[in-house]
Amino acid sequence: MSTPAAQPESRRRARLVAEANLPTRYGEFRVTAFEAVDGKEYGAVVKGDVAGRRGVPVRLHSECFTGDVMGSVKCDCRDQLEAALEYIGQADHGVVVYLRQEGRGIGLANKIRAYALQDGGLDTVQANLALGFDDDERRYDIAADILAELGIESVRILTNNPNKIAGLESAGIRVEGRIPLQVQTRPENVFYLSTKALKSGHMLVDLPEPE
Repeated sequence: MSTPAAQPESRRRARLVAEANLPTRYGEFRVTAFEAVDGKEYGAVVKGDVAGRRGVPVRLHSECFTGDVMGSVKCDCRDQLEAALEYIGQADHGVVVYLRQEGRGIGLANKIRAYALQDGGLDTVQANLALGFDDDERRYDIAADILAELGIESVRILTNNPNKIAGLESAGIRVEGRIPLQVQTRPENVFYLSTKALKSGHMLVDLPEPE
């Protein structure tokens, strides 16, 4: 089955509006900002020249206030973000797109409500369903348009989540391969990761048994 064509430039849902150089602990990047039709601003860091390239290593990272910013160990989000930045920082070129999709797309307040339900014994999927949401509410059409704005021809995606691959492909981005992004588990997130693998189909291997 062929991949649908990406949105033409005149119909893209995200526009590149600013960019600058950004030295980081993972290497030298170009930081870019995008305005999108959903009223949100999105950011990405770009290593090297990605315009016109095929098979560009790309990480689509959904924001996680509790993990990325506050250092929560309930999830593996910060560990995955740092692993992706380190990988791309050591490559000749690549991109990390930071998506405004907190809590698998349900928002921060609902994510914390889901945390409270998890404190009562539910897993992440059960908690989202109990709040009236799907297991995963995220979409990848804006991410696809961000990659198109950067001029990327095709990607190799850093992910364990098959939904990201399917989401990009359905939005017109050619995915040439997957780079596994499994990070070391912690006692606090083994149950969360096991739920990802068993109920959400994430490609995780050799997980320890939850206590």
